[in-house]
Amino acid sequence: MQHKILAFIGAGNMSRSIIAGLIGSGYPADRILAANPSRPKLDALASEFGIRVTQDNAEAARVSDVIVLAVKPQLMAGMLAALVAELGSLEGKLLISIAAGIKVERLSEMAGGHERIIRTMPNTPSLLGLGMTGLYASPAISQEDRDFAEQMMQSVGKTLWTEQESGINGVIAAAGSAPAYFFLFMQAIAEEAEAMGFSPEQARLLVQQTALGAAAMVERNPELSLQTLREQVTSKGGTTAEAVKTFQEQGLMPLTARAMQAAVTRAAEMETLF
Repeated sequence: MQHKILAFIGAGNMSRSIIAGLIGSGYPADRILAANPSRPKLDALASEFGIRVTQDNAEAARVSDVIVLAVKPQLMAGMLAALVAELGSLEGKLLISIAAGIKVERLSEMAGGHERIIRTMPNTPSLLGLGMTGLYASPAISQEDRDFAEQMMQSVGKTLWTEQESGINGVIAAAGSAPAYFFLFMQAIAEEAEAMGFSPEQARLLVQQTALGAAAMVERNPELSLQTLREQVTSKGGTTAEAVKTFQEQGLMPLTARAMQAAVTRAAEMETLF
């Protein structure tokens, strides 16, 4: 990975996670900057990782090769307008957005017509280095820029490029929002386990260890489909078969499809808000 000068505008949890991942993979701390209005998060980043910090966004952007746009979506327009006003233009800089709900075309408008932009959509397990990030770039973006963005996000997990920007909304439905689906299902299992007489601590242990093991089985058996993995633990006429039959009769698959399409619809709506 090229060690470009990298500036994070915004010092929230996702910025911290990416910085941690980069430093952990050998990225030089002196080539990373973080900018944020308040000091506490900056001081923590400087202390933990040895990176450079500033409360001046323009100062960080001016000296950088790559700018990571990590502010809240509702603050993006004002932040970029201020950068353009201060610097004159963002020419020569790659912008990588990790903000939800803002399309590349709109980011370009906010950035004074700047077009060298890559959009990413990481999910919350990135905080543990186990993330899944979707990326989109227009065909005009160079392979060098694509490689940098991909390698940056691989420092916190796996990556997947989408050919069309609309694919980012699919990533949101299948990965960005999906940890909550699993948490909800785990909650349902744990609550029923408690109803069966297990303590809350016991129920959580049963659920979290089973979820961890199931995910590991998927990862370690890439040659097997998810259906095959399910069938391998579903003995005909057994307890698992009865549980799975109940899920299927109650419409788990079409319900999941409707939920994911609802996420896609809402993601598309959000793209019109900023």
